[in-house]
Parts: sequence; C-alpha cells; structure tokens
Amino acid sequence: MLAAATLAACDTRGGPTAPLRIVVAGAGIIGASIAFHLAKAGAAVTIIDKERPASHASRGTFAWINATWAKQPRSYHAFSQASVAYWHELHQALDLPVRWGGSLEWFDDAARQATLATQIAEQVSWGEPARMVSTPELTVLEPGVRIESPASAAYSPNDGAADPVVTTQKLLAAAVALGASLNYPTELVDVALSNGRLVSVLTSAGPIPADRLVLATGAAVDLPERIAGINVPQRSTPGVIAITAPAPRLLQHVIAAPGIHMHQRDDGRIVLGEQDGAPQDEAHALRLQERPDDFPDPAIAAQHAARMLAGAENILPAIAGVKIEHVYIGWRPLPIDGHPVIGASAERPDIYVAVMHSGVTLAPIVGRLAAQELTTGVAADRLSDYRPDRVFEDIRRY
Repeated sequence: MLAAATLAACDTRGGPTAPLRIVVAGAGIIGASIAFHLAKAGAAVTIIDKERPASHASRGTFAWINATWAKQPRSYHAFSQASVAYWHELHQALDLPVRWGGSLEWFDDAARQATLATQIAEQVSWGEPARMVSTPELTVLEPGVRIESPASAAYSPNDGAADPVVTTQKLLAAAVALGASLNYPTELVDVALSNGRLVSVLTSAGPIPADRLVLATGAAVDLPERIAGINVPQRSTPGVIAITAPAPRLLQHVIAAPGIHMHQRDDGRIVLGEQDGAPQDEAHALRLQERPDDFPDPAIAAQHAARMLAGAENILPAIAGVKIEHVYIGWRPLPIDGHPVIGASAERPDIYVAVMHSGVTLAPIVGRLAAQELTTGVAADRLSDYRPDRVFEDIRRY
C-alpha cells in the first residue's frame, strides 16, 4: 500500500548518536502504549495532551480485552488474539490493573442466540477456546447472575478487562522512566515543514522540534485530515459508562447481557456499560454537538446511572444498593469499517496516524508495531490491512 511504502522509504534521521525525536499527540491508552514502546526502542519521545492523560476515550471505555465473534474477518481476529496474548506479558512486566477470567455473553432473541452459537463455532475453528454453556453451567461460573432466558451463553475464557485510566498512567510512567517527556495541558496546533519534511510540532506551549509526529487523538475526527491530510471516515458515537463505589466481589467475568455490560475490577468497583448510544432526537443532538465527556447536569447523569443500575439489578440482584461514583460519556473512535487506521500519511510521511477500534484490546500490539515502524522505517506486514489509504466500506458489526 502507498502509506506503507512511503513509511518504508523514510529515513531515520536521528542517526546512530542522535535519537529520533518523536512527538506523540494524545495521552490516552494508545498514545501511552506507542510512547512506551518508542522510548523502549531508544527514541526521544515527547507526549502531549490538550487536557490530561486518559481524559477522553480512554476514560469512557468499557475496557473489555477480547478476541470475540465481532472481530471479523479472520485476519483481524488473529490480530486481536495476538494483542490479548501480549496483554498478559505487559500485565506482568508493568503490573497493569487487568482482571482475567473470561466473558459471558448472550442475547434475548432466539434467532440472535442461534447466530451466536454459529459465531462461537467459527471462533473455535480459528483457535479461540470459546464455547456455549448451558444456564446451569453459567450459574456455576457466575452464581450471582440471574438469567431466565435464553438457555445458553457464550463463554470466552481468554477475555479480561482493564482499568484503562490506571493502565494509561502506568504506561506513561514507564515511558517517562525511559526518558520520555509528558506535557499537559498542551494542545496540538499545527506542524512546521521544510521541503515537505517535519521540523517541529506547533503547540499551545510553543514549538517542539521533531522528526515524527504520532496522532493518537482518539475520536477527534478533524485532526487526521487537518494535520496529516488523511480523511478517516468515522461514525464515532457516544456510549455511557458508569463506575460504582467499591463493592464486595459480585462478578468473576465480563458480562455482556442484553442492554447492559458489566465487569468488576480488583478494587471492587463495578463498571457498567450502556453501548446503544443516545436517542436520535434534536434535544440529544444539541446536548452532544460539542462532544462533551461529562453530562451538563448532574441530574441527567443520575438518571442514566439509575437506569443502568436497574438493568444491572435484573441480572445481578446483589448490585442493588451499590452507589455510583462516576458517570461518563464515552466517545468511541470507530472508523466506518470497524477496523483501526494505522500508518504514515502519504501527503506528510513524517506524520503517523493511530485511530483505534478496539483501542483497549489493541493497545499493546499497536504500540509495539507502530514503534517498530517509526524507529526502523520498515513496514510491519501485520498492519497492512489497516493503512490510512485503504478503501473504507461502511460495515456494521456491533
């Protein structure tokens, strides 16, 4: 592909004595992983964020680590599997807050359940140790979960869930320990070029000399086109994430149930995810036009939290009475074909874009491969399907 070829032709101007100077814009989980792997590879890394680390998409994500039926086609599933495997390595190396144990998923429609069984059979043929479990076995796996119908659920034992904010902070701390610089609030304004090559990144705090710029700016849809000349068609939609106060151990697995997703962290907090998005009406459109991360009125946030708790209580009765600490609007970066966008700009080859779906699952492998490409100039074959110059098709799987 053009972007890959352009990247491979880029020189590594740092040379043997001067490290390559790379600015990473965006201190979410993707930017943090890329920055850590770049610093580990010996680059001189500067991380900037217009607010603070993990303050946008990474804060408002459900943070399910998985390679489930939705990861299509098989190459993307394998990519996700590889990242789940690498999660285990980083979890141990950096003491990341990840809880493993698997996931349980079901639907309330018989036809959709039949499709799920077919999809799980495909997962098994692709090497994923998933299976359908009966209601009695589900209640053994999750004694506190009440499920009246259907009669089965998909069990994926390799899955886990992370605390994305603390994970991001730990990745950034590891990068800083390796010599990276973290600057916030510092907003990306523009870039300065000379003969078509990057010489500095212009920010609200002043220019930063740089040989490369990484755009890991999540759901900020305008930046790839304005800064890198790359149009990434997205349908970024808001979901609601609620986090409870610490509670006794009520859940062992990630639960993906109709209307509500939930998992419990090691600190006892239960994360509730409502993934359907906002109603398509004028009132919500006005409230969301500035893409806020928080609700404009605490009363509205409380209404969402109460509805989510009620949905969770139908499945997990013991959650009744647990208090909600935080409610966020999560703006999920979502290229229209459901796949990440990773690679150098054809117009500005020193600018590298990393727009993710699914960001939490893919953060480890994308960080490692992006750092490899940026520091060696050699394109990674595993990223060839996700280049910015591909033809985007509107595909909905979620």
